[in-house]
Amino acid sequence: MQNLTYNRAQAAAYAQRWALERNPKYFNFDGLGGDCTNFVSQCLYAGAGVMNYAKDLGWYYHAPHDRAAAWSGVEYLYRFLTLNRLKGPYAKELPLSAAETGDIIQLNFDGLSYTHSLFVVSVQQNPNAENILIASHTDDSLNRPLNTYYYNHCRLLHIEGVR
Repeated sequence: MQNLTYNRAQAAAYAQRWALERNPKYFNFDGLGGDCTNFVSQCLYAGAGVMNYAKDLGWYYHAPHDRAAAWSGVEYLYRFLTLNRLKGPYAKELPLSAAETGDIIQLNFDGLSYTHSLFVVSVQQNPNAENILIASHTDDSLNRPLNTYYYNHCRLLHIEGVR
C-alpha cells in the first residue's frame, strides 16, 4: 500500500478556520456528547484527504447516521489511529515532547478514561504543555495553551502518515 503525505499545514489551516465556528458540511455533535472528536477528524481529513470505509473499524463520515465510530468517539479514534494498517491516517502514541502541528492530544479528566480530543495548531519552541497551542470544539478554543486545561492525564497521538 502506498504511503501518502499528511499535510500538517493544511490540517492546521482547517483548524484555524473552523475552531470557533461549525462547518455546515458536518453535523454538530455538541448536544450528543460533544463535538471535539468530530472536529479533530475534520482537521485530520483536511490534512490526509483519505477516509477508511471499513464497516466497523474504519474512519469516515457521510452523514450523522452514516459515519464510523472513530470519526466522533475519543477511544474509537485512538484505536483507529494507533492500530490502522490500511487506508487513512495512522499515529503512534508518543511523549508530549514529540508534539508537532497537526497532531492530536486526548485528555483524561477523571483518571479512568480519555474523553476529550484536541488538535495541535502550533508548537512553540520546546514542546511542553505551556508551548503547545490547540484548537477544539465543545469548549470552542483556538490557539489555547494546553496548560490551561485541568486534566489528570494526556496522551499525544503523533500522526506518522497516511496510506
